[in-house]
Amino acid sequence: MELNSKKVRVNKSAEDLCNLLCDVKNFEGLMPENISKFEVIKENAFVFALKGMPEIALEVKETNAPNQVVLGAMSDKIPFNLTSNITSIDENTSEAELKFQGDFNPMMAMMIKSPITKFLETLINNISKF
Repeated sequence: MELNSKKVRVNKSAEDLCNLLCDVKNFEGLMPENISKFEVIKENAFVFALKGMPEIALEVKETNAPNQVVLGAMSDKIPFNLTSNITSIDENTSEAELKFQGDFNPMMAMMIKSPITKFLETLINNISKF
């Protein structure tokens, strides 16, 4: 299953935005309002939960500065990656897009498509406010 967010402009250079997204502590401010848990569990990883959903642990799997940050699930139960693609527009502006890629059976994909789409939209809207 693959889902893409809209592209948003961010008033930060690609390098600054990449650095912000590499620091997992910054994801707390990007989360939806219905977050019930957020905890940094190591330098490059955090766990979060939204009300009514299971906890998900994510870690920075790969960084291709200044254009990409890949977060991946730490558990094999819910295998997915969340990729931030960053494009430089000028020295003070960049464009960001999120890509969700997960390996789910068709039934699971159907159940989670809507919540994941809303989650991506919230994250990208909050990134645009960075």
